[in-house]
Amino acid sequence: MNKVYLTDTHCHLNLNTFDADLEEVLERAVRAGVERILVPGIDVETSVRAVELAQRYPQVFAAVGIHPNSAGDCWSQTAYSELADLVKVPKVVAIGEIGLDYYREHTPADIQKNALEAQLDLAANRGLPVVLHNRNSETDLLQILQTWVDTSKAPNRLGVWHSFEGPLSLACQVIGMGFYLGISGPITYKNAVEKKRIIKELPKNRILIETDAPFLTPHPHRGKRNEPMFVTLIAEELARQFDLSVPEVWQITTQNATSLFLWES
Repeated sequence: MNKVYLTDTHCHLNLNTFDADLEEVLERAVRAGVERILVPGIDVETSVRAVELAQRYPQVFAAVGIHPNSAGDCWSQTAYSELADLVKVPKVVAIGEIGLDYYREHTPADIQKNALEAQLDLAANRGLPVVLHNRNSETDLLQILQTWVDTSKAPNRLGVWHSFEGPLSLACQVIGMGFYLGISGPITYKNAVEKKRIIKELPKNRILIETDAPFLTPHPHRGKRNEPMFVTLIAEELARQFDLSVPEVWQITTQNATSLFLWES
């Protein structure tokens, strides 16, 4: 029987929040059973840092990309070229964190869309899945993704809709296109009644679990810095919602992540 372990498919260990105690954070994760961690970039600098961490630690893998809120400051042909060089590193298994964000309005929508479409093309050219960010941008994001898929540009392994928030209808659309859904800390909150109802309706083979550390810390540690070991709490909540054992959730979500990111091949 294959060893059962946990994955954290979205964790920002490349942010300076972890500079002082990164080794201890990784040790705690290992003790908790977390043996695969995906670290996504949000700009060129953090993408480089994600690759450095992946090369240093065997359990860490990298995604490289420019977040929509960073695109206004750093999106350029030079940035694209730097990302294109980074994806040549073997432990880069995805393009991300990319997408659209109309909530904070840090970046004009046209710049966000240009950056997203260029990075989708990069993912297609390299045959890599994408890690998608969405905030208040579902209509435009779905339209861009559908075009990407319909024009046969997309790779076979499309990617994951990170930290999914939305109604069941949106979840069905995203899954129907071929994406996975990333489930994070808010599913554990006491007021997450609707989120838990939606989870029960979702196909288990399309679910990934993630911390989004240092953000979105799950209950009962909400208000403190998040870290990869807390992915265990998300797995426990999913086990309750799916009426499965915790080891079954570990096995299912880890297999889903492996199928998407191919990080055991």
